[in-house]
Amino acid sequence: MATNKHASIRYRILDSCLSNPQRRYSFEDLKVCLDRELIEINPDHKGISTRTLRDDLKHMRSPEGGNAPIETYKQNGHSYYRYSDKDFKLYNQGLNTAEMQQLKSAMDVLSKMEGLPQMGWVQEMGAKLEELFFLERSEQLIMSHDHNRYLKGIEHLGRLFHAILSKKCLKISYKSFKATKESYYNISPYHLREYNNRWFLFGRNKEYASLTNLPLDRIISIEDCDQQYIENDSWDFKEFFEDIIGVTISSSHTETVQIWFNENAAPYVISKPLHGSQKTISYDETGLIIELEIIPNFELETLILSFGERAKVLSPENFKEVIMKRVKGMRELYS
Repeated sequence: MATNKHASIRYRILDSCLSNPQRRYSFEDLKVCLDRELIEINPDHKGISTRTLRDDLKHMRSPEGGNAPIETYKQNGHSYYRYSDKDFKLYNQGLNTAEMQQLKSAMDVLSKMEGLPQMGWVQEMGAKLEELFFLERSEQLIMSHDHNRYLKGIEHLGRLFHAILSKKCLKISYKSFKATKESYYNISPYHLREYNNRWFLFGRNKEYASLTNLPLDRIISIEDCDQQYIENDSWDFKEFFEDIIGVTISSSHTETVQIWFNENAAPYVISKPLHGSQKTISYDETGLIIELEIIPNFELETLILSFGERAKVLSPENFKEVIMKRVKGMRELYS
């Protein structure tokens, strides 16, 4: 390889372009890419000449330059450059350019987790990836998710995250919607979960055998606690939420719930199942009947009611009565 510093930088940029299967690069495209990256490094850069680029490609093809398998190919009447060996990397970084771009995109998503101060390294790492691998910058938003940065309680996420990581007991001041004054809990925190744009903390209070669930938007303050941390040897959070929708556990036993949907709601329920256990019992001109193996809870009730007149619980009878009671209460509001 050449020892000239500027030439070495150009070779790395070209290597990144030629090994990227997601882009086509003409000769002019390679010049544009080189100039864009070199201006970032040196604002006084005046531009790459055609001769310099041709010499660079020739050098990279040579034994001294690494025997890069650079080929030209035609598509739609235009000539493009690439490596004939898709696995070849002149500067072998373990991942190809497309994989590095995907990694950076994933890190960009992580960096949007407001309230987690320990995620600051994500932005720094993203900048380093761009610098080291000459990843293309894009102002266009490719992916987004529903997220409310103004949620109350989200400022506690960082503190709770670190407490779970370091297994540290916390004293939490908490006030429920129904309470007239705040309560205090000494919690060994285990797990943070987001549902419907709301965050919840799951942990153990030594005064109770069951798991404690606290919505973050009802937490008033968090302090260190001198009590010994209680290790989690009872709950596997990979499986904990499999039998429910949302975060509320009202029972330890699942039930077989059958629900009918009319012909208008049926396609949505089929394309977006209500729960992982969903099975189709029948689907014809009279509508869709599905079956769920699930623990009925408030979130399931709310989900069913969101379909309005397009859904009806068929069984079990006790859960059907719960829905009927809520529908009756809604009807009375409009009487």
